[in-house]
Amino acid sequence: QVQLVESGGGLVQPGGSLRLSCAASGLIVSAADMGWYRQAPGKERESVAHITRGGLKIYADVVTGRFTISRDDAKNTLHLQMNSLKPEDTAVYYCNYIKYTGVAYWGQGTQVTVSS
Repeated sequence: QVQLVESGGGLVQPGGSLRLSCAASGLIVSAADMGWYRQAPGKERESVAHITRGGLKIYADVVTGRFTISRDDAKNTLHLQMNSLKPEDTAVYYCNYIKYTGVAYWGQGTQVTVSS
């Protein structure tokens, strides 16, 4: 059974940083294509960052240069380092894994609020 559990969200001031974590079970993170998505109130869920099995990293234009996606293979965990946070980054952030069958798996989400 695939399980994804996000953590690390919270309240931070503009310009601050947060590090999100996605603890995975039922899959090997280093062998999986995974990503981070976010959803703000009244908006559709959008892709934030993606990392392929080969280590290729892809970022949404609005976060490029500020966010970094990475893997900790020893802990089987996916991370998202978020720097220079802006109020518009406020959203629930979700960890995602799409199995080869096409079935998508999501964590419960972690709230990130950027406000002064």
